[in-house]
Amino acid sequence: MALSSLPLLSPLNTTDTDFHPKLLHFNSPSSSSSSHFPVRFPIYHTSHSLAISEKWRAKVSFFPAFLNNKRKDASTIKQELLDAIAPLDRGADATLEDQQTIDQIARKLEAVNPTKNPLKSNLLDGKWELIYTTSQSILQTKRPKLLRSVTNYQAINADTLRAQNMESWPFFNQVTADLTPVNTRKVAVKFDTFKIAGFIPVKAPETARGSLEITYLDEELRVSRGDKGNLFILKMVDPTYRVPV
Repeated sequence: MALSSLPLLSPLNTTDTDFHPKLLHFNSPSSSSSSHFPVRFPIYHTSHSLAISEKWRAKVSFFPAFLNNKRKDASTIKQELLDAIAPLDRGADATLEDQQTIDQIARKLEAVNPTKNPLKSNLLDGKWELIYTTSQSILQTKRPKLLRSVTNYQAINADTLRAQNMESWPFFNQVTADLTPVNTRKVAVKFDTFKIAGFIPVKAPETARGSLEITYLDEELRVSRGDKGNLFILKMVDPTYRVPV
């Protein structure tokens, strides 16, 4: 069944100093005028301490600017990603070149992920709508369009470690699963119950397993990667939704 294949889830540079010992020559009173001896006098420049102060001030002020730039970068990349997937019918109309382009943009977004421990974040909880995937079994591309699911949803509750996949018209199939954390952003998935047409329960086979890594998460968007290499991009639609236990 197509739905079952959707897995859930510097120090300051010391060579740059303004202090330079300078070699000076003086005539010795007890020697001939042609005799010289070297004497080293350190010359201190008052600009040295000011330069250090300015460098430290620059370093300190850099961090807020860096964080702001990171947020702007994520917003820009996210919009680029949404614009790229918009005409692709959730991925059903994507060519190989389209898939490569989407993957590259997604990797840029993953690099600025603001949620480093998604399984510990309440941003993960709720019902998400699938807006792009490379999974052909979920997209059901071998079926006529009239027999394809119009919308797919995935819900996750991190506190109960439960997940649910749902299809809309025309079949309304569902499947629930238990999640086992592998680390703070990856879970092993064991599907337990299918519901045909949303109400006929069928026990999932023992082999119905997978894994999911959450690679980007914010209040609006989630990017995940499955154990078969598929990419999933979802948008939040209901943060209050609870998965049946």
